[in-house]
Amino acid sequence: MAGQSNMGGAGNFDELNAETKLQLEELSERLHLLDKSNTVRPLSYGKSSFHLKKYGFENYFGPELFLGLTLAKEYPHQEFLFIKRSQGGTSLYGAWNPNWDSEKADVAENKAFKKNMKLCESHLTMIQNCIDSLRSNGKVPVIVGMYWMQGENDAAIEVCALAYKENLSNLIKHYRDYFELPNMPFIIGQINSTYGQFKDGPRIVRQSMEEVAAADQNTFIIKTSTDSTWSDFPKHFDNTHYNTEGQKRLGKAFAIELMNCL
Repeated sequence: MAGQSNMGGAGNFDELNAETKLQLEELSERLHLLDKSNTVRPLSYGKSSFHLKKYGFENYFGPELFLGLTLAKEYPHQEFLFIKRSQGGTSLYGAWNPNWDSEKADVAENKAFKKNMKLCESHLTMIQNCIDSLRSNGKVPVIVGMYWMQGENDAAIEVCALAYKENLSNLIKHYRDYFELPNMPFIIGQINSTYGQFKDGPRIVRQSMEEVAAADQNTFIIKTSTDSTWSDFPKHFDNTHYNTEGQKRLGKAFAIELMNCL
């Protein structure tokens, strides 16, 4: 699982009902998450002081929560580990570029600490280290697919948006080549952002995502609406980040798309 802030998640865990929380507890030995904390833990919520300040809640979740719950129900004898690297406000042109270079990062990333991030490389290292650790403990891990929720920042800058189709194709190939899995399912969450100076950017990135998926039988897309009511995947007041219901629906949609591949 990789991407920017909507992959990181801004669902409010405290809004979930008691039944959902109990399910997570009961599945704690079958559903696991490895994220930027670098510790494998039972799938649950994270804590964010940023979310507390902006949205008024600290315990947050991303699409992995309902992705995991849905897969666990469909495959009751399987364990799942979600390896997620997300970073808000980052670009495929820059920090996520598998062919990273400093000039592109300088153009695409708007904060100094992001200009030196090599997120694709970082994510691959996370995954490989985790696989090696599992194997050393007698496990037989199988990569079943990858999820991508990113593109809002590329849409905000003309040069990044215009290069998105090529860069996304390169990213998909890079992950598949690295793990020698040429047919690995790759599932894209389509952006529907509205911010940035390049007003045609969101349309270009959305279209690029659709074209990449259409050209590859093992790449799939969760399409989203540009209707500002956000009725398909509801958002917070900022019109950018999916809220609790939006993240629930995104996670379930991710799961259904993968189940159709398996």
